[in-house]
Amino acid sequence: MASKVESFIHAIFHYLVLASCACNGFYLPGSYMHTYSTGENIFAKVNSLTSIETELPFSYYSLPYCKPLGGIKKSAENLGELLMGEQIDNSPYRFRMNVNESVYLCTTTSLNEHEVKLLKQRTRDLYQVNMILDNLPVMRFANQNGINIQWTGFPVGYTPPQGSEDYIINHLKFKVLVHEYEGSGVEIIGTDEEGMGVITEADRRKASGFEIVGFEVVPCSVKHDPEAMLKLHMYDKISPISCPAELDKYQIIREQQRVSFTYEVEFVKSNTRWPSRWDAYLKMEGARVHWFSILNSLMVIFFLAGIVFVIFLRTVRRDLTRYEELDKETQAQMNEELSGWKLVVGDVFREPDCSRLLCVMVGDGVQIAGMAVVTIVFAAFGFMSPASRGMLLTGMIILYLFLGITAGYAGVRLWRTIKGSSEGWRSVSWSVACFFPGIVFVILTALNFILWGSNSTGAIPVSLYFVMLSLWFCISVPLTLLGGFLGTRAEPIQYPVRTNQIPREIPARKCPSWLLVLGAGTLPFGTLFIELFFILSSIWLGRFYYVFGFLLVVLLLLVIVCAEVSVVLTYMHLCVEDWQWWWKAFFASGSVALYVFLYSINYLVFDLQSLSGPVSAILYLGYSLIMAIAIMLSTGAIGFLMSFYFVHYLFSSVKID
Repeated sequence: MASKVESFIHAIFHYLVLASCACNGFYLPGSYMHTYSTGENIFAKVNSLTSIETELPFSYYSLPYCKPLGGIKKSAENLGELLMGEQIDNSPYRFRMNVNESVYLCTTTSLNEHEVKLLKQRTRDLYQVNMILDNLPVMRFANQNGINIQWTGFPVGYTPPQGSEDYIINHLKFKVLVHEYEGSGVEIIGTDEEGMGVITEADRRKASGFEIVGFEVVPCSVKHDPEAMLKLHMYDKISPISCPAELDKYQIIREQQRVSFTYEVEFVKSNTRWPSRWDAYLKMEGARVHWFSILNSLMVIFFLAGIVFVIFLRTVRRDLTRYEELDKETQAQMNEELSGWKLVVGDVFREPDCSRLLCVMVGDGVQIAGMAVVTIVFAAFGFMSPASRGMLLTGMIILYLFLGITAGYAGVRLWRTIKGSSEGWRSVSWSVACFFPGIVFVILTALNFILWGSNSTGAIPVSLYFVMLSLWFCISVPLTLLGGFLGTRAEPIQYPVRTNQIPREIPARKCPSWLLVLGAGTLPFGTLFIELFFILSSIWLGRFYYVFGFLLVVLLLLVIVCAEVSVVLTYMHLCVEDWQWWWKAFFASGSVALYVFLYSINYLVFDLQSLSGPVSAILYLGYSLIMAIAIMLSTGAIGFLMSFYFVHYLFSSVKID
């Protein structure tokens, strides 16, 4: 538990150093650069086994693989890695810089029934081994229909089409791309497991050697002679092996079989420099699709902006001008003939139903929206490299904790505005601090019991629960209460008109207003759904997502569309004398979450067809529900605040005797 807290402190320190060094200009790749001399030992690491079919990660050593001579040692992991179910361990795979060799690793004992069943299950569920060398994940290339497809990791085994037998991958042909480094004028700053470091001139002179810029593998299944292999020791040299093409030369998974593991490594010099080594993983394909998404969003924005322009400059301005030019007697006569938003002047600021819940949801929405914007801005400027595993999630959690002050301030100030006094602000602040985290806690706990039952590394350890609860109550809750206190001290928002004692009757409508509110969510969803496909693919199909520049633009467009949709819907309701606009303004933009969740189900059915078993589907829907709730709160808060400003501005222009 101490190592987890230490990793979390390192993450906070990382952000502080970034803030202090931002003015100097530096390259931030996300990991400290290592150089190796010829013959120097380099050990690969292994991450959790993953599958796009089950989405249940398992430990590498849950299968009968070769273990390191010094025993299994876990690497220090940050908060994000632990929450994502990553478990990085050391491995026996040893490379010697610039030494090409074929090496024997080990031979297992005779496979028992449980090991055979587990290997067959992992093979048929398409589990991948995720190996890491110098912080680079291993990459393999597969040819499908004449197209080279790039993957990270390699399969546990192979099952031929219409085949009844399974074969284990037990021979790996590695290719390590290296670049000779002799020092340069670039200042490099980054993080690794040891924390933070800046390469100085003295270090740069010492750093001459070879840097690893690529890590590729060709996996094979090879049937070795177990009797001959048992005579060898780990790291003994063997003759180079060619990957067989015939199935009878593959290593079958069967009881009482011994499996021998071997590998060979080839070092190849490359012109790729260390700062560019992640480019191969982050190749942005489908840029035209991203641009289409942005242009599509712009069209929606201009359409809505035109409606808002008409409302403000033609309707509202014209009505106000005519109304203010009339004398009092004519105004009194005109009031009897008026229809529309001017008739609800005495009810428009009447306290809504469930006002406490509205304040709580708006406060949490402001906190989530602030976290999303700041995180994506940092990521767009390159401060959250994929080389720093888990840093994106860790950064989001840190920002969420510290933005509790904005949630408390927004929720309590709205509460004070509605009630006219600060009475009850403490309970509102506590509700803001516990509402969204409480929902997430309940959902994650339910999913965690499922993961515990499956013995998955994706299960959150009990110790991490205590860490998260400590962070919640020691950082987020106090800051939320502080924000609430500041909200009570802020200048109160004064209503521009008085509220009548008797509420005005709302005219009957042919169709329920909630249908219009739910339909309004399609417009914000239209700006989001293309980018949502890439985000879901990166989460569930193991693809790297690093087009945060596009995502930042889409996020800004989404904010604008949510604000415009909510304003237009609020005005439409006021025009039909419906003064209960508060919740409708919130859900006019917040209803986009419903379409996001429905799209997630569509993605599960049509794009994750390989996802197998009810456990995987429940996990997927649980995480999708958390995402949808967060989107509802953030977009709803944006729409509500803009509508509140619009209504306040609109009625502050009306003269009341």
